[in-house]
Amino acid sequence: MPSPPRIAVVDYGAGNLRSVAKALVRSGIDPVVTDAPGDLARVDAVVLPGVGAFADGMRALAERGLDLAIVETIRAGTPYLGLCLGLQVLFEESEEHGRNAGLGILEGRVTRFADQDSSGKRRLVPHIGWNTVEFTGDHPMCASLVDEPFYFVHSYYAKPTNPKDVVGVASYGDPFTAAVARDNVFAVQFHPEKSQTAGRRLLDAFRKWVDACRA
Repeated sequence: MPSPPRIAVVDYGAGNLRSVAKALVRSGIDPVVTDAPGDLARVDAVVLPGVGAFADGMRALAERGLDLAIVETIRAGTPYLGLCLGLQVLFEESEEHGRNAGLGILEGRVTRFADQDSSGKRRLVPHIGWNTVEFTGDHPMCASLVDEPFYFVHSYYAKPTNPKDVVGVASYGDPFTAAVARDNVFAVQFHPEKSQTAGRRLLDAFRKWVDACRA
């Protein structure tokens, strides 16, 4: 039986790292919580969790040199899993608290939910609670996932330029991007560590994908 994959959980001072690490352990993964950029080049995959504001997250990553380390790791082909803010920072920019640059791995921007949907119905922002995600696309992660509810807490969502990058969609008055993927990158807007059985299923799929990549 292969040894558990060693996966860096990026610590930049934002994110519920303990619950993410525990959830990864339950899926047979050996997490290494780290704020050292050099560690990202010595693991089988990288997980970037996150909560809070986009600009604060990007600033914290840059102060530790983790922004460049994440980009280099992704470009080297290492599997990457982004959770919530870990999805949003992949994009070119966010409009949260002004215009703020992201990592630029994926083309597009992060925008706020309007207070009304396209039919004029009022909606509460932030979007908090369980919402069904419909997975599409041919990314290896999607092959192991089913359409089911996950737990969301967010006011902003990604609008990718390339529709092929969208592999999961949920609806909050209108459809919005719930998961994106390209090559060795997979990221979700929801919190698998708070999503009970559905979250476990997603992290099991992540373990399977990482094992296939290192085989």
